[in-house]
Amino acid sequence: MKSTTTVKKNYEFRRMYAKGKSGVSSCLVVYYRKNRLGHNRLGVTVSTKLGHAVVRNRSKRRLRALCAEILPQYAVAGADYNFIARAATPNADFESLRADAAAALKRLRSDLTTVRENADERA
Repeated sequence: MKSTTTVKKNYEFRRMYAKGKSGVSSCLVVYYRKNRLGHNRLGVTVSTKLGHAVVRNRSKRRLRALCAEILPQYAVAGADYNFIARAATPNADFESLRADAAAALKRLRSDLTTVRENADERA
C-alpha cells in the first residue's frame, strides 16, 4: 500500500456500511469496499459511547498507528477501509489490537478470494 488518504464524507461512510464487506473482532470492526481511485483510503470511527474526548482521540491515534503498521501487509490496493472502535478498544493493549486487526483483515481477504473464485466458476 503506497498511499493512503482519508475518507471524510458521510455519504462515503454510509456507502461503505451499506455495500461493503465487514470483518469483526473483539476490539474493532473493519469495513472494506473497493474504490476506483487506485489508492487506499482510510476512515477511523470512534463513537461518543466509548468515552470523553481524551479517550476517543487516544483510540483514534492508536487505530491510525495500527493501520499504518498493518495495512501494507494485508490491504488490497484501491480500497476504502473503515476501522470502527468497539468498547474494548481503549483498554486493549496494542498487541491484542494488532492481532484482532490482522484476523479481521485476513477474514476479509479470504472472503474476497472466495467471491472471486465463485465468480470465475460461474463464468
